[in-house]
Amino acid sequence: MSEPAIVVHDVVKTYDGRRISALTGMDLTVARGEFVAVVGPSGCGKSTLLHLLAALDAPDSGAITVAGHELAKRKDLDHYRAEHVGLVFQLHNLLPSLTASENVQVPMFERERSPRRRRQRADELLVLVGLPGKGRQRPTELSGGERQRVAIARALANDPPILLADEPTGSLDSKAGARILDLLERLREERELTIVLVSHDATVAARADRIVAMLDGRIDPAAFASDARAAAARRA
Repeated sequence: MSEPAIVVHDVVKTYDGRRISALTGMDLTVARGEFVAVVGPSGCGKSTLLHLLAALDAPDSGAITVAGHELAKRKDLDHYRAEHVGLVFQLHNLLPSLTASENVQVPMFERERSPRRRRQRADELLVLVGLPGKGRQRPTELSGGERQRVAIARALANDPPILLADEPTGSLDSKAGARILDLLERLREERELTIVLVSHDATVAARADRIVAMLDGRIDPAAFASDARAAAARRA
């Protein structure tokens, strides 16, 4: 069997001088090519988990291994993020002064690419996410769904094996959100991406291969079983 894409073992994360517990002994394994949805109530630790996987924060204790890299042993975390994980958030976080193409190119500066190759790569990715000819438009000239597609193209700029998405459809209407989920599923199949998606929406979670329900900073087995049955029923 191949090595898992993600392994989280006994991870603890606190804030505010250890007065607030975000994760309390979290364990999670994600297989390569798997699409996992993480669900749960506000404050249960979903976004904290995603931030730790992206090395935007560090745990108090425990071990996290992503794409074969034990994060506690990595010093070049900017390089890790550029090479191994793509990040998509609820708010697209595009730079308003840059065009769609220029926004997609931002992560490419971590690699030695010529300006011409960066532009070519951005054009290819914009076509991939269904935005041909939109490269010169700025975020204010695009719809919400189009901006999120640009954000996904940016996340794929360096061809990472893992995509981390925090409420990627949360700011969109149902039709635009469904198109984003269709795109993620297609990209997973075509590019063999591993996807970990955080959502509070059961309909969104049902699109995943597996639902991981969290409560009070760790996996909630009872909720996981219930959500898995509900997802199976919706797919039937």
